[in-house]
Amino acid sequence: MIFQVLQIIKEEVNNFFEDDNPVSLANIATISSEDGDGDEESDIILTLINIDEEPTLKNVPNYKIEGNTVSYKNPKVNVNLYIIFSANNNRYTEALKSISKVIEFFQGKNVFTQSNSNFDRDDADMQEIGNFKFITELYTPSFEQLNYIWGILGGKQYPSVVYKLRLLEIERDVLQAQGSVITQIDTTINKN
Repeated sequence: MIFQVLQIIKEEVNNFFEDDNPVSLANIATISSEDGDGDEESDIILTLINIDEEPTLKNVPNYKIEGNTVSYKNPKVNVNLYIIFSANNNRYTEALKSISKVIEFFQGKNVFTQSNSNFDRDDADMQEIGNFKFITELYTPSFEQLNYIWGILGGKQYPSVVYKLRLLEIERDVLQAQGSVITQIDTTINKN
């Protein structure tokens, strides 16, 4: 599901730009290295930098009642993704324009659902995606956090912007237990 969400974001931002697909999904840390993943010509690199679990939804029970049957599953994992858009352009002014355009896109659209998102539904990797909803918000790390981020990503800093994608649900369809619904409570006292 994480790949599919990032692919949707990439396709949506690319549709917003007038240029020919300036955003690519890649690891910015490997772009300038010799063993990079081949996206050195992309103007904007979209990279996942962190995943964290949403603590407020951690202890929600997950069961479903159908007729007289109760099905129990492990609770869904609700995660937040932190992504960074890095402008990979030698001309600093063009890099700043690219980052401004990314911010413009998310200012106009910050909620993504199955019905309002355009993506290649025929792609084999996107076939399994069901209903989804996630929200993007601008995330502003402190100077210290930004230093750590770029230190981990290889030290070379590019003009960039960080976004937080909230409440991505990940669930595996595995039944943990099944039982019947309690329909009656015996209130008689046995004096044995």
